[in-house]
Amino acid sequence: MTRSQLSTKIAGIVQAQSTSGLRRWCAGLGLSAVLASAPASAGAQDTRVDAPIPHTVGQSVSASFEGWYSNPDGTFSLVFGYFNRNYEEHLDIPIGPDNRFEPGPVDQGQPTHFLPRRQTGVFAVVVPADFGDQQLTWSLTAHGETIAIPGHLRPGWEITALEEVTSGNTPPVVRFGGPDGEPGQGPLGIRSTTTTAAVSAPSQIAVWATDDGVRKSRAVGRPARFGVVWSKYRGVGDVVFEETAPAIDGSGAAATTATFSEPGEYVLRVLAWDDSGGQAAIMAGGFFCCWTNGYVTVEVR
Repeated sequence: MTRSQLSTKIAGIVQAQSTSGLRRWCAGLGLSAVLASAPASAGAQDTRVDAPIPHTVGQSVSASFEGWYSNPDGTFSLVFGYFNRNYEEHLDIPIGPDNRFEPGPVDQGQPTHFLPRRQTGVFAVVVPADFGDQQLTWSLTAHGETIAIPGHLRPGWEITALEEVTSGNTPPVVRFGGPDGEPGQGPLGIRSTTTTAAVSAPSQIAVWATDDGVRKSRAVGRPARFGVVWSKYRGVGDVVFEETAPAIDGSGAAATTATFSEPGEYVLRVLAWDDSGGQAAIMAGGFFCCWTNGYVTVEVR
């Protein structure tokens, strides 16, 4: 069959099949160049979709509902994260019409500072034991686009955030104020008492973190991974950390300094992660583990 005859035959097939499916068939036979020369049919539908173009700034932010888990007192924790579609832009969205929960109080402890790209399990909201089939919706508006995501207690969204079922791994334990401080574990985490700082003056912040040492990977000879990462969670100005991921010493302490550009109230988040990965989006077989959130409130004067 000549090239001309083959092109005519392909053009007839296009009338009954989608161009995208035909392109895959032709590509498998090494006929892409032939297909390119085939005439388009008025009845053919091109279902190709261009890959999204990466944007450094100017894009929206979506809330993300990760799932829910039970608390020992009978309440439930709804776990949320977000996806900032920008590759570089850090967005600040104050609590209010553009950053709100409903029904109930608009402020449920959510961030107002949004790091680029996907951030999983950033915080959790506790709902009562009788929450039932209600929903708690987080709505975000950025660059003119509003996206709302409901949290709920549907059975298919239950996660085992406090234990990885395949290995028995549990989240790191985080404490503030010393190795004997009150412990926090999991997405709900723990919050420190308010501390004070001065504008433009480096202020030391520290967290004490320990882990069970369980490896997600069964690789022989490799110790379990474990670390902490600091970031801005709320606040009107910029925050510069001496080290965003300080080393953890033998006592479990990880210290760094934070410098604030403007006065006001800030919240810093420390993420303690272990061998499951640094806040990786792990969702398989009903588990979603293992990290712990800690939050430090700083009054900057």
